[in-house]
Amino acid sequence: MKSQSRIQSVAASADRAWVNQAIASIEADSRRSADTHLWKLTLPEMNGVDIYLKDESTHPTGSLKHRLARSLFLYGLCNGHIRQGAAIVEASSGSTAVSEAYFARMIGVPFYAVMPRSTSTEKIAAIEHHGGQCHFINDGRRLYEEAAALADKLGGHYIDQFTYAERATDWRGNNNIAESIFEQMRGERHPIPAWVVMSAGTGGTSATIGRYIRYKRHATRLSVVDPEYSAFFDGYRNGDANVRCDKPTRIEGIGRPRVEPSFVPGVIDHMARIPDTVALAAMRVLSRHLGRRVGGSTGTNFAGVSLIAQRMRDRGEPGSIVSLICDSGERYANTYHDDAWLTAQGFDIGSHEQAFEKFLSGGAFDIKLEECPA
Repeated sequence: MKSQSRIQSVAASADRAWVNQAIASIEADSRRSADTHLWKLTLPEMNGVDIYLKDESTHPTGSLKHRLARSLFLYGLCNGHIRQGAAIVEASSGSTAVSEAYFARMIGVPFYAVMPRSTSTEKIAAIEHHGGQCHFINDGRRLYEEAAALADKLGGHYIDQFTYAERATDWRGNNNIAESIFEQMRGERHPIPAWVVMSAGTGGTSATIGRYIRYKRHATRLSVVDPEYSAFFDGYRNGDANVRCDKPTRIEGIGRPRVEPSFVPGVIDHMARIPDTVALAAMRVLSRHLGRRVGGSTGTNFAGVSLIAQRMRDRGEPGSIVSLICDSGERYANTYHDDAWLTAQGFDIGSHEQAFEKFLSGGAFDIKLEECPA
């Protein structure tokens, strides 16, 4: 018995040493990473409304999800879920999986991404570049079940971003994205944003931002924008966490078929549903204005920003609006930024592009969107 007890003690000590080293590696990576840039858009016709975009595409893995993946890995390690040699499995349409593959390789564990077969080739290549393996499914609505089943089969851990996103991040501070935004805004003309506009994938980022705003007692309001095939907007409007959407989202990285556990409606002040054609038109116009490509989730954000900015301008209400560049548009060079692909998918965005160009030139933003509250 003493011999068996000693073996178990040595094994536990070795595992703890591995966990300590894994956490140290992730923390060291964080210290090496500079904060992301906060761009101020040059829009002279906004009449006192200043618009800022925090560029999350400059993280080592190219998207906002780098922050989430770091938090999820630390959460999993500190709770004893991630073990030496055991596989990590995630349900992801792309960007989260890219970032998680990066951290999995860093600590030396296998990583598997369960994703729809329609995921962009650029994201698949990025996951594989970081040592991850892609497990494709035809029906995106079965993402959760397939990921859990694969983790069970491999004897690994389903990291489950959709459940743990809101609890893995310290919303009170510790260099989360909300703290970073407000710190970077300190010297601006309107340092406390009137609005932060954010799209929802897991719901974790909007939960972090909304909680931080309330914790710091800021007057800032939070608007969450949702693509047309997603359950979040109807769940918020109807006060029903059981809402489902049968069609999969066409804007990668955001929108979900169900209201995810990490979505916290109580910290949200306003929601808008953004049709895909509007999001992609906003993406194209913003890309031209910036001189670089952004993705569809950023286009969704910018559509919401335009709606809020027009309302503030109509009221003669000066202030600042902050949103995010979620990832680089180069990941969508063969899809959203390809005219032939848009045509093949039946997207006609020309009139909406004209509407955004008019808005950026000082005209009214006249695209009607579903809102709650209206």
